[in-house]
Amino acid sequence: MAQITGNEQFQQWLAQINAECGSFAARQLDGEFSGQLETGYAQALKLSMVTTANVNLYRTQQEIKDHNDAWFYTVFQLEGRAVMEQNARQTELLPGDITLIDASRPCSFFWQEKSRQISLLLPRTLLEQQLRMGEGHCVQRLEKTLPMVQLSHRLLQESMNNRDLSGAESEAALSAIVCLLRPVLQQQDAQPSRREKQFEKIVRLIDDHIQSESLRPEWLANETGMSVRSLYRMFADKGLVVAQYIKNRRLDLCARALKNAPSDEKLAGIGFNWGFTDHSHFSTAFRQRFGVSPGEYRRQHR
Repeated sequence: MAQITGNEQFQQWLAQINAECGSFAARQLDGEFSGQLETGYAQALKLSMVTTANVNLYRTQQEIKDHNDAWFYTVFQLEGRAVMEQNARQTELLPGDITLIDASRPCSFFWQEKSRQISLLLPRTLLEQQLRMGEGHCVQRLEKTLPMVQLSHRLLQESMNNRDLSGAESEAALSAIVCLLRPVLQQQDAQPSRREKQFEKIVRLIDDHIQSESLRPEWLANETGMSVRSLYRMFADKGLVVAQYIKNRRLDLCARALKNAPSDEKLAGIGFNWGFTDHSHFSTAFRQRFGVSPGEYRRQHR
């Protein structure tokens, strides 16, 4: 399949996504867009392989109501990095990782470098038969080091390579993938560990001091009695980078403020209110995350 580049090709790629994967919206990020989509259907196995870079693909309530949402997207990361967002949660997938995305809820995928992943449709009824699904199961990074995750990758690859699967065999393969992932997902139902409680405390501390210029990893480590190295490791275990998390949280709050800000309010002041003391840095970071400048974002949402 030929590589797709350029704005016209971007629109063609998005149209193909909508035709094959369900209703989505998208916007290009800074850098050269590339996109490629391959789909496969082997009886009950319905999957898409997306190879792309510098794009944000997302679903709002508008896209959801226009399309069937009776499934979960099971994302198998193959190459590069991808950031997944849903239910106010965010995780970064690395090669070999898996996560679940609920098609009935808004979600957002960020690819700021070349990334390749397979999205397998798991029927909602199949998951709910074997697992009591909740918000906590989605956008949870199932790490490549876990044996059940590795087996799930292998089973998917073997199923994809066998085009002669019968309907019953393909349904059995789907059920087997759910069975393999179930013990990993059920760990989320357990009482939060001491480490998990500490992470939640740090996240709350970030929100409480998000407007402070002193909010940095070093300050967080000092306030919580941790070493900076331990702090970085804790966020890395969630597929996050602490400084990037802080910046993205500030940018998301800036975006929310821009939607309600009067047209005469200075953009630099809005950025400053949320911890960006340098307007040039704020504008650049905002464009990288949302694909447009703060001023254009405000005009779009006025």
